[in-house]
Amino acid sequence: MNLEDLELFAEQGRLQFERFDFDDAYAIGLDLVAIAREEKRAVTVDIAVNGQQLFHAALPGTSPDNDQWVVRKNRVVGRFFNSSFYIAKLLESKGQSMEEVYGLPSSDFAPFGGAVPVTVKGAGVIGTITVSGLPAQEDHKMAVEAIRRHLARHETASLPG
Repeated sequence: MNLEDLELFAEQGRLQFERFDFDDAYAIGLDLVAIAREEKRAVTVDIAVNGQQLFHAALPGTSPDNDQWVVRKNRVVGRFFNSSFYIAKLLESKGQSMEEVYGLPSSDFAPFGGAVPVTVKGAGVIGTITVSGLPAQEDHKMAVEAIRRHLARHETASLPG
């Protein structure tokens, strides 16, 4: 695991919401779509809470395969309460697959970057913010950066003065 991977994992652990609702999902989803369009990235963006899809957008250049990747990455987060990228790196460090370590079929679980937990302080993991279409680390980084931007906007908005 390289230094950038470790920094991404550390940041992910710090990025927790005070609350998370439909408006947050919509704002983060629109932010991700705007960044992807600006950078001409072919991605699918998905945000779900407690099994309900709150936001979904597929940009030009994606396919139904990206939707399936989203579902499979989200299952990894739902099972392990950690990012799909973290689980990918954990398995990589063991030199083993999901099937070998956990008995989980790769047809249902995709331990690759892109699905990041939505963690609410005091409640834990309640959902996922997922990007599919880029290399694993870039999918993960895009989702983490969107959470960071959203939290920074809300922190600034709630400062007195």
